[in-house]
Amino acid sequence: MTGSSFDIVVLISGRGSNLQSIIDAIANRELPVRIAAVISNRADATGLQHAKNAGVTVAVVDDKKFSTRESFDAELMRVIDSYQPNLVVLAGFMRILGEPFVRHYSGKLVNIHPALLPEFPGLNTHARALTSGATRHGASVHFVTPEVDAGPVIIQRAVQVLESDTAETLAARVLEQEHEIYPLAIRWIAENRVSIDGDRVLIDGAELAEQGLIH
Repeated sequence: MTGSSFDIVVLISGRGSNLQSIIDAIANRELPVRIAAVISNRADATGLQHAKNAGVTVAVVDDKKFSTRESFDAELMRVIDSYQPNLVVLAGFMRILGEPFVRHYSGKLVNIHPALLPEFPGLNTHARALTSGATRHGASVHFVTPEVDAGPVIIQRAVQVLESDTAETLAARVLEQEHEIYPLAIRWIAENRVSIDGDRVLIDGAELAEQGLIH
């Protein structure tokens, strides 16, 4: 870390649209953090170019070069820790991380999920929302725990499900909300406004529901 900056490391696997929203928020002085590095498990992740365009250090830890999840996680931890981040941000990182990794970054590892958790954990959330007949859908920023998509939620943003929606149109509207709430959640953490009380998150000492931050 440099000086008193709040440093984050962002992990990606693909296009990096949430990464770009974080980069934009920093450039617009809406997010008081520094991206120490962007790390991908795929050398061909197009999001790496977003980082390079912003002058951010990039690194690749290719999961295909490791025979076990444990060996991959160990190397990924080593690379992350070399940047000494205050927070590790999963932004479309398509790997399930093992319990030792998650516990290593307990309280300092966040993810964004395209659903209103605890609804629709896992993959294909938009198609599943449509199949279920849900009338609203959305996105959640949450702390990561060993159980997938089950950590304490920091903020959610909902959209209405339209009769005309396809999985693609619903995904596009949800993604717009992701791009707004992820930088906001990271800012709250950087400003030391977030605390964890058991399995719930408090913002400025108050419960999220009281502030209309979860649905």
